This record gives sequence, C-alpha cells and structure tokens, in this order.
Amino acid sequence: MCGIVGIFDLQARRGINRELLSRMNESQFHRGPDEGGIHIEAGLGLGHRRLSIIDLGGGQQPMHSRDNNVVVTFNGEIYNFMDVRKELETMGYSFQTHCDTEVIVYGWQAWGEGCVDRFRGMFAFAVWDRNQQTLFLARDRLGVKPLYYALLANGQFIFASELKALKEHPDLPRELDPTAIEEYFGFGYVPDPKTIYKNVYKLEPGFCLTLKQGQMAIKPRQYWNVKFAVNPAPRSEKEIGEELVGRFREAVKIRMMADVPLGAFLSGGVDSSGVVAMMAGLSPDPVNTCSISFGDPAYNESKFAAQVAERYHTAHRVEQVDPDDFSLIDQLAGLYDEPYADSSALPTYRVCELAKKQVTVVLSGDGGDENLGGYRRHRWHTYEEQMRSWLPDSLRKPVFGTLGRVYPKADWAPKIFRAKSTLESIGRDSVEGYFHSVSVMSNELRGKLFSQQLKHDLQGYQAVDVFRQHLRNAPTDHPLSQVQYLDIKTYLPGDILTKVDRASMAHALEVRVPLLDHQ
Repeated sequence: MCGIVGIFDLQARRGINRELLSRMNESQFHRGPDEGGIHIEAGLGLGHRRLSIIDLGGGQQPMHSRDNNVVVTFNGEIYNFMDVRKELETMGYSFQTHCDTEVIVYGWQAWGEGCVDRFRGMFAFAVWDRNQQTLFLARDRLGVKPLYYALLANGQFIFASELKALKEHPDLPRELDPTAIEEYFGFGYVPDPKTIYKNVYKLEPGFCLTLKQGQMAIKPRQYWNVKFAVNPAPRSEKEIGEELVGRFREAVKIRMMADVPLGAFLSGGVDSSGVVAMMAGLSPDPVNTCSISFGDPAYNESKFAAQVAERYHTAHRVEQVDPDDFSLIDQLAGLYDEPYADSSALPTYRVCELAKKQVTVVLSGDGGDENLGGYRRHRWHTYEEQMRSWLPDSLRKPVFGTLGRVYPKADWAPKIFRAKSTLESIGRDSVEGYFHSVSVMSNELRGKLFSQQLKHDLQGYQAVDVFRQHLRNAPTDHPLSQVQYLDIKTYLPGDILTKVDRASMAHALEVRVPLLDHQ
C-alpha cells in the first residue's frame, strides 16, 4: 500500500515547484515509510510514498517504461498481475521487475484506457503518457483505495491519496460546501464524489479520468458498475453455495501473495471468520490473527473470535480497548481530514495498531454485508416495502406518518415495542424510508440545528438526493438489490472503506478485502 500525489498543468508546460511537490508527497509519509520518489518534467510532477509488499528490492516509483515515455505512480495491488504480465510478454513487452506496478506501465502502452478493465484488485493510479501529453487516473471498482483531486484557478490539476496532501498546496480553495455539510449530518460522512470543500472531489469507485494539456474540462468516466443479473438456469441452493465457497476461496488465495508477513482481522463475525477459515485451508503455517475486545460484554465478540482461532489453530492476539478512551479523537481528526462520524474508527485504529506488531498485510471481512445482503436493515426494508405495496400512498403516508410522530421513542422498552422508527419509515416513500433507516440525524433535527444562512445556501437540497441520484443509474428494480446498490455506492466507500484505509495506513499496514473481489 502506498500514497500517490501529482501536479499537472493544464494551461501550459510551466515549471513544477519541486519543494511543493515534495511537501505534498511527504504529508503522506505514513502511507509509505519504506521509500519515496518524485518525477518532474515541464508541466508535470508525480510523487510516491512506498510501503514495500512485493518485490522488496525493486518496484521503485514513479516507475518509467523502457522508452521513458510512460510514467506511473500507483497505490494498491493488482492480484492478477502475473496473468496480465504473461499476456503482455506474448505481445513483445519485457519486464525489469517482479512487481505489479510494471503491468500498469505496459498495460497502458498496449491497451490505453482499456487497461483498467484487465486489472483485478484494489488501486488508485496515475499514468503520464509523454507522447500523447495525456494524464490518465483510475480508481478501483469498489473504492477500496482513495483518490482526491481538484482543479485550481491557476490551471493546475492536483491529486493525491489523501486530502491532507492537497491542502499543502497554497492555492487549494478552503470554502466549505453547504451540500456536503448537509450530507455529512445526514450520513455521518461525506459521500463520493464530494468532499467537505467546494470544488475538491473524490474520484468515484469504478471511474477513470483522462486529462490533456489545453483541455480544461474535467469529465470522469464510469468504466464499471455492479451488476444484479439473474442466472436464467435454475440451480439448487447447494450448487449456489458450492459456487460461492469456491469463488470466496479463490478470492482469498490470490490475496495471500506477499513478500512480507501476512495475517487477518478476526472479529468473530461470519465474514472475518470465513476469511480466516479459507486462509487456514490455504496456508501450511498458522494464520496470524488479531482481535479487539471490550470490557462491556454487550459489545465484546472476542469470545467468538477465540473459538474460531482455536478451531483453525491460528496464532491469535487480543487486546482490550477502553470504550472511554478519548485520547485518539484529535489524532483521528487529522487522519480523516474532513468530518467523519463512525464511532468504530477508534477500535479500527487500535486493531490496526495491534496487527502491525505481527504483520504488514492483513485480510479483512469487509464488504460481506453489502455484497450478500447481510445488514438487519436490508431485511426490515423488504418488510417495509411489502407494507408500502399493500396500502395506497393516499392512506399510508398520513396514517403511518402520524403514528410515527406520536409514537414514543421507547428505547427502554423490549424491541417488539420499539416501533417509532419503523412507523416513520413506512410513512415515507421507499427511498426516504431507507435513508431514514441509515441516517445519523433526522431531517427534523438537521432543520433545528442548521442556521438560517445554511438553509438559504442549501436552497432546499437534502442528503436523500444522493440516494435518488444513484438510483437513476441503478441496474436493478428489485427492492433488496436497490438498497444493496445504494450501500455499495455510498456507505461502503464513504464510511467502511475510508475508515479501514485511514486506520491501516496510519500504521503502514495493508488491508485486503476478498469479499469485494469484483468477480
């Protein structure tokens, strides 16, 4: 895992400030403490911080092609790089290293923008093609790796793995985006492609961007979208289960390649336990596993993790986290660079800290709930959709809307009597109902919190509009698939993967997510 940074002059081939580029690059030192490098030429500067995982002695970046016409800076892992390399070798390309970065260099020369379709992995990279005077950027399909960018008033396009690197540039605008504030107080994070700042963006998962000198338009292009195709051939549950296990095992296997110590997070839940089970079956040595425990038994799953560790004979480590440990709050704010409100950021930081004592690479179970419909809210949404289908809007909205308003918020009562949120959701349409179930602050509370000036600036914009925009492009009309799609486009990259990337990179730890293999 690494950090990348760049400055590209779209207006002219003016000189790049080496000191500024170095400062931007070094602000991400934690992402790659092993090595650093920069490349500068007229109108372009690229930087890289390296965490060495494969080909420890080679693979320095920015990496050049043999003819020096192509330069790459890359963050991530291409798990099928050996297959891609063999294909490129049959086309006449020769390789000088044993790392995956070089397949991006020659993949670009062979296939241009189409190279991204051949890569299987997690990545954010930039390719400079001197002959074409073109800069090409791409982010992996599901957003495991981050990529921020901005076009400055002076015509410079800047990009980096983290927002803090862009903030090193003195010309970066720092004006807050009112719609991003609304989205933050709705979701607890700022969903892609926005950031908390106006005119500063994240490249969305599954998107790429091509830039040429003299062309000031910034138009990201989607190269991949999740599919919900139904297999027309009927199959038994047993056959589907066997295929799932086979695909899962293969996704784990290709993520176990590393020239450094490897392990896994083990929470005791289904997803991480499944990852550890697959690793144990594929490794001749005990798998290194780690868990975080809590003193409060209501939140402590370490006993389940211990059962899995015992069953698969892992080399297991556990550390207890104090739920009242607030010492990290200021540090976490610096890590995330913009507002972020997931309370699990603290234990995630601690488990990464623990893992780094043993290993440099870990596999995690992230993505299983989004991919396989595992959240409780998915089940409740399907129930609510049934209720919506039974009653006409003219009756459902006023009746259930009123019931939701007057029903007490009985957090103290048994779960069967805690119906306020459900009643409120049924009183809304499908999109508003699901937003209500995932939002961290209700529309009513945001209305009370926001100043009149902020409300004026919003001009009626609401965070739920993020969902509506995504559903316009959703390749499915099935109620469950639609909310899975929304999670994959918002919660997964904006919350889960952001949390894991920042916490792991703070400790120079690489996290791989087999359940998010796009195949």
